[in-house]
Amino acid sequence: MTSLRAEQPPSRPAFELVAAKLRPPVTRTGIVPRTALVDRLLAAPDPPVIAVVAPAGYGKTTLLAQWAAHKAPRVAWVSADERDNDPAVLLTYIAAALDAVEPLGAGVFRTLASPAAAVAGPRQLVAALGGLDAPVALVIDHVETLNTRDCHDAIAALALGLPPGSQLALGSRDTLPVPAARLRAERGLVEVGADDLAMAEHEVRPLLAGAGVDAGPDDVRTLVDRTEGWPVGLYLAALAATVGSPRTPEGLTVGGDDRFVGDYLRAEILDRVSPDEAAFLTRTSILDTMSGPLCDAVLATTRSARRLEEMEDRNLLVVPLDHRRETYRYHHLFRDLLGAELRRREPEAVRALHLRAAAWYEENGQPESAIDHAQAAGDADRVARLVLRLANPVWASGRADTVLRWMRWFEDQDLVASYPGIAAHGALMFALMGRPGETERWAVAAEQSTVTRVLDDGNTVEATVAYLRALLCRNGVEQMRADAATALAGLAPASPYRATMIHTEAVADLLDGDLDRADAGLVHALDAAVGAGVLPFVPVVLAERGILAAAREEWDDVGDLADRAAAVMAGGEFDDYWTSALVYAWLARVALRRGDVALGRDHVGRAARLRGLLTYALPVVSVQALLEMARAYIALADPAGGWAVLRQVRDILQQRPKLGGLPAEADDLRDRLDTMRGGAPGASSLTTAELRLLPLLPTHLTFPEIGERLYVSRHTVKTQAMSVYRKLGVSSRSEAIARMRELGLLAHA
Repeated sequence: MTSLRAEQPPSRPAFELVAAKLRPPVTRTGIVPRTALVDRLLAAPDPPVIAVVAPAGYGKTTLLAQWAAHKAPRVAWVSADERDNDPAVLLTYIAAALDAVEPLGAGVFRTLASPAAAVAGPRQLVAALGGLDAPVALVIDHVETLNTRDCHDAIAALALGLPPGSQLALGSRDTLPVPAARLRAERGLVEVGADDLAMAEHEVRPLLAGAGVDAGPDDVRTLVDRTEGWPVGLYLAALAATVGSPRTPEGLTVGGDDRFVGDYLRAEILDRVSPDEAAFLTRTSILDTMSGPLCDAVLATTRSARRLEEMEDRNLLVVPLDHRRETYRYHHLFRDLLGAELRRREPEAVRALHLRAAAWYEENGQPESAIDHAQAAGDADRVARLVLRLANPVWASGRADTVLRWMRWFEDQDLVASYPGIAAHGALMFALMGRPGETERWAVAAEQSTVTRVLDDGNTVEATVAYLRALLCRNGVEQMRADAATALAGLAPASPYRATMIHTEAVADLLDGDLDRADAGLVHALDAAVGAGVLPFVPVVLAERGILAAAREEWDDVGDLADRAAAVMAGGEFDDYWTSALVYAWLARVALRRGDVALGRDHVGRAARLRGLLTYALPVVSVQALLEMARAYIALADPAGGWAVLRQVRDILQQRPKLGGLPAEADDLRDRLDTMRGGAPGASSLTTAELRLLPLLPTHLTFPEIGERLYVSRHTVKTQAMSVYRKLGVSSRSEAIARMRELGLLAHA
């Protein structure tokens, strides 16, 4: 629970990927080639987007896999699932799939491990695709599992930004999140639907033969008529025959209705296999993927690996995920139906099965899967223990939405106050995202909790809540210092949060004007940060020491500290983190004192991009950063920029007025600005609302769609956009985007 990353963002995926998601499903015996459909897709003049949309059971994945085989080797595959409802996760899988075709470069993965992943990630991927040596085909299957707006926007951005020759093929049960009308108008979309995927008689014959069913032409014709060519219905009919159904093919009636199929599955398959086998099928339906050891643990049995092999040999609903036949999954529709049957037959068993799955995953080093099953079982204690352990590293990998999803589970279960460690983590994470209202709500829950114990991360509840209070600084510098001391007394010796609290105590001394004590504390904080490996915190402490040295007019020390901070910041890995606003604003001040105006403008521009994250939720560093920006704007003879940031300071001080000497510094800067005259307001005078709009301007989103993302009206977006154009000196959205790139106002542009 810290505003800092535990390690430098990686040049490869920032978290472990599930390899099976990055390859097409292994071909099973009896799969019928969809030759005509594949030929139709291959014959199309390389449309950028191929949309395969149909209800469950129509063979979308089979078609995409067969098309991808023709596109090999320059084909990338991603099977999406519910855990990909975090843009950093989804985009990382897409990047990894593409990187396996041709290396993309380290910058892509660094962006995806940063807070800018949702907005900058799609732009980075599109740019990387344009730099490849040859076109590539990207398949994203099971798009219906993606339900967040950021993920939908990312897919739309990829669809519209593909370089010539590259293609994006999407499989989904539901309408795809792409601008279909625009793509159709540009002849950039080929669509395959349920009618196209329905099987004809000549395709059904080999399907039945592959399942060992001998059916004559009349039987096949009757079966096709009754199933309307629905592939999964035909497969069920063949499967029923192999497990002993007394019906002949001409007597089978399978329609495309989930309820009917559920009845059919029960009557013709589950009731005709042994009770033990039926129990295995239904009880393992709680699992996304299956292996012998996992099924043994969940079912409290043995020989599950052999049973999975036998089921595959009989084509009994399972799909192998690797060529070694060690991991499997059920066909998605079959799993849904088996799960419904489990809840009908053994509702009391579901929780116990999930509990065993959670325990197995935790014991076998897969804590994120353990969280999923613990949540399904309602095991809040296990969820809390695992989330406290994972929140920091998962957040550090850029997966903010994943962490927030875990946090919101406690809110949905009305358990936030019962787990103060979770509440404190949630509060701080909202603070880091610049959302002070939600920060306060979660902070109050943490403070009002009556739980008193040592948390699973080794920190006491009292220390954890004090840590949060110290950073929120609601009641002035003296209380901030006291809260930091309380936190330090109860934090575990190896806790990475100790460096933050040592820094907080030192900053309290700095704000009180005790420079000697503050300097000693900052030196200690720097040592603690380096020792804990919290690399992004190092330049923050160096900046604080630089501010202190400037107050003493020790300019040689200021220059040395600035050079050290700039060296850590080189490469841009930390550009999108909120604390970088202070670092870059201070570096701008130093560069301008040295007479390097261009570098000063660049640094203050980088700081300005982060102004939207600077709120009263984390008031001390936020105000410090804004005051350093104001000094830089004064040095640049840009009073409009100075007034813009000082207005933001005023808003923070209205909520947090007791910040030591910072209010007086703000008054002094206002007095200096009063004596300055300048030209028309420019980019530096953008308001925080306008800065929030900037990253969305280069996207495909219309003004009404941008308004939905920002929770404002279309009229407000248009008004803000016009103000942005005026301040940038342009007259259109395209000109504004170009100007923003020139000024460095786009993350990873």
